[in-house]
Amino acid sequence: MRLVKLLKSKIHHARVTYANAEYVGSIEICPDVMDAVGLKDGEYVHVWNVENGKRLTTYAFRGERGCIGLNGAAAFYAEPGDRLIIAAFTWTDEEVVPQIVLLDEHNRIVRELTPFARHG
Repeated sequence: MRLVKLLKSKIHHARVTYANAEYVGSIEICPDVMDAVGLKDGEYVHVWNVENGKRLTTYAFRGERGCIGLNGAAAFYAEPGDRLIIAAFTWTDEEVVPQIVLLDEHNRIVRELTPFARHG
């Protein structure tokens, strides 16, 4: 068996609502958004800041509706209002259809994005 690391979940253009360096660490994500892309509490995620190019990894947890918050050292990677891409990957030997959503400036789901097009 050969495992490959594939994109599982992606949140595109999440808006940072707060950054709190005094918290232990992690990223707080709106529960509706987590459910839409299949993220679990404590799941390892990549966070990419569209505004400044900074990247980090941390774990996600459910927060308040509309909230995207960076905690601990992650708070230094973004400012409120910055757009983020949040992605999770999985190791598998099976096909994965990534769950991808695009958010508006209030972190509401605007639409689900079409997974990778098939060629052939």
